[in-house]
Amino acid sequence: MITPRGLWMFSLSSVWGSCVFHVKERLLTITIFRHRSHSHRITACLPMVVQVTDTLPEHWRYVSEGGATIVFSYIGPSDPQFDGTVLRLRKTLVPTIPPRTADPVGVQDEPDDPMIEYQHKCMERLIPLEHLPRLESVHIDRGWLENLIALREVERPEDRRCRDQIDLTRTKGVLATDLVGGDWVAVEIKPKWALLPAVTHLSNTTRPIKTQTCRFCMHSAVRAKAGETVSLGYCPLDLFSGDEHRVRKAIYDLWDAWSLSNGTINNLKIFVHGRTITPDEASLMLSKDVDAQLYTENLRERFTSALLPVLLATPVLRTLSTLQRTLDVLDIEGLSHLWRLAETSSPLYRTTFERDSTGIDEPPPSSPIGVSSSFLTSPEPTIADWTGFLDEYLSETQLDHKNPAPGNLRYYLLAYLLSATFKDCSIIVRLKHLRSAAPTPAIKPEQVTVIDLDPKSMFRLRKWEKLDQEIVKAYMAADDRKVCIDTWR
Repeated sequence: MITPRGLWMFSLSSVWGSCVFHVKERLLTITIFRHRSHSHRITACLPMVVQVTDTLPEHWRYVSEGGATIVFSYIGPSDPQFDGTVLRLRKTLVPTIPPRTADPVGVQDEPDDPMIEYQHKCMERLIPLEHLPRLESVHIDRGWLENLIALREVERPEDRRCRDQIDLTRTKGVLATDLVGGDWVAVEIKPKWALLPAVTHLSNTTRPIKTQTCRFCMHSAVRAKAGETVSLGYCPLDLFSGDEHRVRKAIYDLWDAWSLSNGTINNLKIFVHGRTITPDEASLMLSKDVDAQLYTENLRERFTSALLPVLLATPVLRTLSTLQRTLDVLDIEGLSHLWRLAETSSPLYRTTFERDSTGIDEPPPSSPIGVSSSFLTSPEPTIADWTGFLDEYLSETQLDHKNPAPGNLRYYLLAYLLSATFKDCSIIVRLKHLRSAAPTPAIKPEQVTVIDLDPKSMFRLRKWEKLDQEIVKAYMAADDRKVCIDTWR
């Protein structure tokens, strides 16, 4: 029955008592009463997982994808469960997809996607809730996924199709707020690194390079020299500066790189009605009452004028900048040095590689950063590890970052991994369609949302250390080194 409050409910009775079930807003409340008396009762609230298989695969349109997930937007018949949502599905490498065996209890056994728990328990402690998308778990099955692949695989970029695809072994996906599919222009920006590193833990060789040119600009120059298409003029420190002139320049540089690359760079993407547009389709950003032929030439300026006040007003960029610089306090060089110090300080290591006091030996070996050995373990962080780390990070306890102790290695490892999440995340800004001339509308907090906040894996530290060394070495040979200004340093 439907109660006056719009609460769906039913009850069951037996000789020992009765149960009343309430369902509202995807929450099942079960109240158990002792027979003939409401004075003794037990109440439990259980979340009801949505069945995405209640929809058809053709109700979902391909939007975009990253390294770990692929995103589809709901375009089917009006349904309060799915209206205004996107479906995020995990991917796997094409050659490693195992056959799916029948498992009647698989749906119950598979936990929710870890990104849901990670956002609720970790990200919501660092980023205001109004700047985060809604995330909830949904059930999927192999047959439904196979039909979705058959229908939408052709819409994916060719290079992506060769490498990975939807993970058919999953029985749960993630339903999230659709930030790009409404009647607005959605601008996705991947800001990247917001800081120049502190000098304390840099070597004499890298110090003059790293403290002058930001990591993104160095990497862009190296990649451009290798023939890749990159956002060469864009500097993240301009975007994070909070200075109107510099933020405007950053938007110009992103727009120019987007135009020159025909929309293929990943630092700027523009969506209209849920579809990624190319520079040739830029007029789709204009309001319907605007003559596209008259205003297309000034789109760069109109786009900038609409985006600039939002980026200057939102606290999101400042928050990301602060998080990056308070988490990455050692740079990968300092973290690597601390790793080796912690390893060589272990009693087992000293016993194993004790040197002959009369001879000269080669330096003893050490394991790569982030790779566990008999002398030093580095397990992947669990949710409990992350929440414990945040307790310490957000506390008033201050560590001596200039002289990090080997006993605090785990703290610094998790801090660097978390900084990497914020260096690689994206923001989505929702704008009204561009007009020829209009007053700047009031800016709402929910206009800017931070996405792609998945935790990073410990095994990537080794790769990052190597990449850092390669970038700096290659950039040292550059004839004209760029000077980047870190406002908040």
